[in-house]
Amino acid sequence: MKDKTNTTFLNRRAAITGLGAAFLLGHVRPLQAAAAQISVVATTGMIADVVRQVGGDLVSVKALMGPGVDPHAYRQTRSDIVAMTRADIVLWHGLYLEAQMERFFEDLSRKGRVVPIAEGVSQDLLVSHADYEGRYDPHIWMDPILWRDVVVAIRDELSVFHPEHAAQFKTNADTFLMELDALADYAVASLAKIPRDKRVLLTAHDAFSYFGRAYDFEVIGIQGISTESEAGLNRISELVDLLVTRDIGAVFVETSVSDRNMRALIEGAAAQGHAVSIGGSLYSDAMGQDGTYEGTYLGMIDHNVTTIARALGADVPQSGRLGRLGLES
Repeated sequence: MKDKTNTTFLNRRAAITGLGAAFLLGHVRPLQAAAAQISVVATTGMIADVVRQVGGDLVSVKALMGPGVDPHAYRQTRSDIVAMTRADIVLWHGLYLEAQMERFFEDLSRKGRVVPIAEGVSQDLLVSHADYEGRYDPHIWMDPILWRDVVVAIRDELSVFHPEHAAQFKTNADTFLMELDALADYAVASLAKIPRDKRVLLTAHDAFSYFGRAYDFEVIGIQGISTESEAGLNRISELVDLLVTRDIGAVFVETSVSDRNMRALIEGAAAQGHAVSIGGSLYSDAMGQDGTYEGTYLGMIDHNVTTIARALGADVPQSGRLGRLGLES
């Protein structure tokens, strides 16, 4: 059963995302006078990529957070504020991912179409965390099957704004959903090649819980689900002992998180005579560089799956599912 806070939030979402409410707010132009493209601002690259895939030529998209940007600590800039107040639709992730921006989005929602697009995912599918009472792990994009719900939600949002193009949005979304299914199949097949006792994923922060649940991995983060949490000396010492006693030989850094703590782990293990290498750099809270395959959602997850599988001993192609890793998009 959904709690009262979440129900209130979803009721507010329904109120501000309805077409009639948008007219009352004076933010959305009448459809017959609307511009050819829907102007969308998305907080993360992952959301922006879905909008591009589903909206095609009917949308123009701006992502606030680019490659290497940490959404947990991000605060809106003046140019961000201008872009969001001028946009037809603002899509943010929610689930406390953009923790520093929540109050701003609440204020902005009184004036326009502002949607926490991941808040609609059923709570039954979300991962809770003992350190964050009443909140859930926001990193749902780590499971392509769960990310389907966000694709459908974005399709529906665009269809409400431009109902005359709903059929095109559905066609585009269906095509992308098929790609997500194929990506998930590749992940299952590739990661199953890793011996079960080697399926341990140690990363900079706890961003891979949904990945672990989907692919039967034990996931360990030096920091919590937010990079704002700190890893103390006791935590580092505990993880060094774990690396040594369980003979874990590879750990993973993240493109949007400092590798300082990871280096401390490796040095601590070395001091005990246990060699640990960096298995690769993973995309956690941000995608790869614009214009590359890894700068798309499909490429981001393909990269992560392939990197993890190869580092932990699986025989999978270095170029990934489609042979595109390391190539321009």
